[in-house]
Order: sequence, then structure tokens, then C-alpha cells
Amino acid sequence: MLLIHPARLLVFLLLAVPLFSAAPRLPNIVVIFTDDQGYGDVGVFGAKGYATPHLDSLARDGVKFTNFHVAQAVCSASRAALLTGSYPNRIGIHGALGPGATHGLNAAETTIAEMLKARGYATGMAGKWHLGSREPFLPNRHGFDESFGLPYSNDMWPHHPEAKAGTYPKLPLLEDGKVIDDEVTPEDQTQLTTRFTERAVAFIERHKAKPFFFYLAHPMPHVPLYVSDKFKGKSQQGLYGDVIMEIDWSVGEVLRTLEKHGLVRDTLVIFTSDNGPWLSYGNHAGSAGPLREGKGTAWEGGTRVPCLMRWPGRLPAGSVSDDFLMTIDLLPTLAGLTGAKLPSLPIDGLDVWPLLSRQPGAKNPHEGYGMWYAQNELQAVVSGDGRWKLVLPHRYRSLGGKPGGRDGLPVKYENRTQGAPALYDLRTDLGEQNDVAAAQPAIVQRLLAFAETCRDELGDSLTKRVGRGAREPGRIATVKK
Repeated sequence: MLLIHPARLLVFLLLAVPLFSAAPRLPNIVVIFTDDQGYGDVGVFGAKGYATPHLDSLARDGVKFTNFHVAQAVCSASRAALLTGSYPNRIGIHGALGPGATHGLNAAETTIAEMLKARGYATGMAGKWHLGSREPFLPNRHGFDESFGLPYSNDMWPHHPEAKAGTYPKLPLLEDGKVIDDEVTPEDQTQLTTRFTERAVAFIERHKAKPFFFYLAHPMPHVPLYVSDKFKGKSQQGLYGDVIMEIDWSVGEVLRTLEKHGLVRDTLVIFTSDNGPWLSYGNHAGSAGPLREGKGTAWEGGTRVPCLMRWPGRLPAGSVSDDFLMTIDLLPTLAGLTGAKLPSLPIDGLDVWPLLSRQPGAKNPHEGYGMWYAQNELQAVVSGDGRWKLVLPHRYRSLGGKPGGRDGLPVKYENRTQGAPALYDLRTDLGEQNDVAAAQPAIVQRLLAFAETCRDELGDSLTKRVGRGAREPGRIATVKK
């Protein structure tokens, strides 16, 4: 009989532990998505008059993405792209859905939440949904275990200074698909950023023992602007600056909670905005920085948004990326990181983890990206390397150089027309001021051919094309009176 000395047995067991240890934990994922926050509205992107120390810390400890884009520069469509990995026009979500809309996100589409829930994740969200306000389209029908927030934009309510009597119904507050307050008041709006942040913190604390996905979709800084007393009057940029400072505080609370529970190295944090600033609101709008135009356009000021990501040990701290990336790429990238199954229906995004993690020699797997706007207008295409942007003929809105409105009241845009296709070299002309189409005919022809591919697949109302790959949104039957 072989006898083992107790001390030697203990050494053997300690050495053997790694052989029987559990598989590495899947990463937690937190996506913070603000509303109408411009490219220039974060300290590390050039903000003036207010500080954003917690957002800046994401850049210091992670990656600052200077060429990150939404798929369409308006509320519902942008959210659809983020959560499904598809261009919004592929899945029938255009523009911004109103309270009376009878369509929304189709049950056949797979969201990030559904994808990760199937992988064993706890899933939750707080904030603005805006992918359909009827029961079949709400968050809990699309993979979220928990949800708390507004069904659509915070300006779609009777208290909006621009709203005519009877334009909008009361704005409700929902929890897990049920109305818990049928009338959000102006005073309630001052507490929204705080309440949504508290929900995010509580969710993380409840689910810290297993992988989780939380989607914090702040309604601010979309007008009308509201801020709590904690930050009222704190900035040098008026109410808008106060609101951004409170959003930064919110980010800090999330980061503090992750640190408190030892989850920092286990968590990928992604911060970005749904589109550029709503420039017609002037001092209640943000800044597009050096970019042309803003929300509601396919110019850079509409689609290029601030983006920061942090995951210690996996993303190189203090790095900057100028690679062209888009929200449609997040879902397939997260699928690759978590081993989750991709949606069964075709999507448009691709796994861009080599680019996100700054791997040497990594290249964008896309041939190019299309930039559609509401009603399925293909307004621009961009080469996969992000250098060349071909702006196609279309009409767009502009302030034409005049200042925006004051204190919550907008000025009217003017309509402008882009005639012939215009080519911009975004590496040297970020403001899209110098059309180089005449000097680069081969590039123009290549991008025109790519535009035809886009039209064939997803359609283009400007050229009266119907895309063979476009799908219907979810719809509810309407009762005729």
C-alpha cells in the first residue's frame, strides 16, 4: 500500500487545481447609448465649458474611436442597427417612430440581448427604447429580462414647447413592458438620468455572479433638456453642459460599481451616441466639432459619433483608432467574443474585433458601407478603409451658416440639394469641403458600383429601387372605425 505524506498530498492538490478549474468567465458587456450627443461633446473629443472625467477615463484606460458611425442619423433607425447588426432599412425601421406607430421591431429579428441570453447572460436595459411602443415590440419581447424606461423620445409629449394641443398623448414610464406611471412630468424628467443610472447599478449588483449584458440608453441630451439639482448650473455651457456633466456622472457610477465588485477586467464597456447633434436647437444642442452638418443628415456630423471602449487586458489602454467602424458591427463582434450563435436571418455587420483590439495589420472586412436616411434614401457610400466618401445626389437639411435656436426653441432648417456625386478624402478633409471627384474618376466609379450593390440588396427610394434583401418590420392589425 502506497502512503503519501499529508504535506506532499497538499502540494499535489494545489498544483492540480488548474487542471480542474472552470472555464474562463464570459465577458460582461455594458453599452451606454446617449441621444443626440455630438462628436465634440466629450472632453477627449474637444468639449469646452464642462468636464467629462469619467468618459475621459475610458479613453485613458481603453480605446478612443475617432471614425465610429451610426447606420442612420436618427433615433429609431439608429437603435435598430445597434441592437440587430442590420442596416435599419433591411429590417423596415426608418426615421423615428411616433407614439401612434403600429409597427416596430419584428419578432423574427435577433437582438444582442436575445443572442446573449441564449448564451446564458442576464440581460437588462434602462432608458429610451424607441423600437415600437406597442406590446409586441417592447424590450421584454426582444430578449431583455428586465427593462425600465420610456417607449419613445422624451419630446413626444404634451409639454414640448413646439407641440400643438393634441399632438402627443401623455408620455408613460414602463417597467418590464407595463405602465407604472402614465404621465411623465417635467419634474420627473429631471430625475430620468439618475433613475436610469440607479437601475443599471442595481442590475450589475444583482447579477455580478454571472455574465450580464446591460443596455443603458439615456434619453438625454435629446431636447427638451432636463437635469437634476446635482448638476444644475454646474457647467460653463448652460443647460446642455449641465446635462452632459450628469451623463458623465452616470458613466462614473457604472464604472465605480464594476470596480467595487471586482468586475473591471471582466467587462467590456462601450460608450457612444445614437447620432450627431440636433443643430437647429442652438444652445440646447451639442457640437459636431470639425464635422459638417448634424443629426438627420448623411454628412459626417450626422453619422460620426464619439465612441469609447474599455476592457483592461483585451483593449490596449490609451490607444486611438481612426478605422471606419459602424454600430452594425457590434452584434457580430460580440458573438465572436462570447461564442454566441449569429442570427439566422442575414445581417450586415461583420466581426471587427481585430480592429477594435488594434491588432497589427488588421483590415476592415467590409468592401464598403452604405449611408441611408429615412424613407430608404441611399445618400452616401464609404470605402471599407474609411478614406473615400461618395455623397450621392439628394436633398438635405441645413442651417446654412445661421445660428440655431435658443433655450429649447429651434429655428427652421433650409433645404439644400446635392447635385452630382461628390467625392471627399476624409483623411485630409474631415469637414467635407473639397470635392475631388474630377481628380479621382476611378474611385468614383468603384464607389458608384458599390452603391449599385447596396441598392440591389436594400433598395433606394431616390432611384425607385426595391431591395431584394429588405424585410418587413413587425406590424399590428389596425381596427377600422
